[in-house]
Amino acid sequence: MVEEDIEATLADMPPSAKLVYKVIEYRGRLSQQRLTEETRLSSRTLRYALTQLEDADLVESRAALYDARQTCYT
Repeated sequence: MVEEDIEATLADMPPSAKLVYKVIEYRGRLSQQRLTEETRLSSRTLRYALTQLEDADLVESRAALYDARQTCYT
């Protein structure tokens, strides 16, 4: 996605989704647990933000290599 398209898509999202996107952008691949710690968002708010970001194709989720029970986001 082109930077202008990303910014336009993010502009229509809630602040929690913008925060999660920026944390992933700066920190790289993170688990949902680590994202909760980094953003200080509730688990429910974080899941909602991640769903919105995934639906907009701004982040990808994959099973963590070190623990298949966890999901990592990039």
